[in-house]
Amino acid sequence: MKFSRVEIVTDNAKLETLLSAVGQYGISGITVYQVLGCGVQYGSKEYEGESKKTPTLLPKQVAMVVMPTDQVDAFLKFVSEELYTGHIGDGKIFVSDIQEIMRVRTGEVGIEALEPQKH
Repeated sequence: MKFSRVEIVTDNAKLETLLSAVGQYGISGITVYQVLGCGVQYGSKEYEGESKKTPTLLPKQVAMVVMPTDQVDAFLKFVSEELYTGHIGDGKIFVSDIQEIMRVRTGEVGIEALEPQKH
């Protein structure tokens, strides 16, 4: 089975919406970290007539989940619909391939490392 890492970069105000969406989708494993960054608008909150030359770093959240690759397209559609406002700052989503997953404590690999443990 192939796996993908999905990293969702969005405004801090959208974190609760994002966590709710991920939970509704049935994903329990998520890592969230705070970052500073800017997109193509160099940190402007709205479109400006003049191009900015110096980026303004804005606080953002990055949420990272790992899932089977065959579920990524449906997940992207679901999450992007939940986060969409049509305004600057809705965010970006990056998807990359994962070569291997291992649960360190048990040595489980692949999908078993992502699933709740069976007792």
